[in-house]
Amino acid sequence: MIERVFESGLWSSRFMVLMAVLFGIVGAVVLFVVASFDIYDTAKLVINTYINHHHPENFHNHVIGGIIGAVDLYLIGVVMLLFSFGLYELFISDIDTARENENKQTKILAIHSLDQLKDKISKVIVMVLVVMFFKKVGLTTYSSPLELLYLALSIAVISVGLYFLSKVGHH
Repeated sequence: MIERVFESGLWSSRFMVLMAVLFGIVGAVVLFVVASFDIYDTAKLVINTYINHHHPENFHNHVIGGIIGAVDLYLIGVVMLLFSFGLYELFISDIDTARENENKQTKILAIHSLDQLKDKISKVIVMVLVVMFFKKVGLTTYSSPLELLYLALSIAVISVGLYFLSKVGHH
């Protein structure tokens, strides 16, 4: 009887994961809202700049930086959603609504093991890092041919890495 009570309590402890799921979704919503306000602020800056015919210095870099920064936040929000969905499906229950709509390309949310969850999250994290890299590259000024060579090499390395990352999980 003690064993049964202990095992029942142990099995019920998996519901602690619900806190991570709920706060992961809250984090995703916060990131989406912040990114949307960043896009809004960037759009407002562009409209005001063209209405007033006043182009501040580094205007294009500011616009590109704002939009790429928002994309970065959206991607991190997607990581949080994948994390929440994956934890829920692994520890609590399958998401029945996703199963009903399986024919409608919802396979991205289907997570059957911790390795699948880790693989999906790591791919999105790599994309976040790529976006951050291109944001930095876009805002940097290059003054020597050696710096341009480093830029070209870094883009080539990222391209090769993304190619091999796309091959992971395919047989």
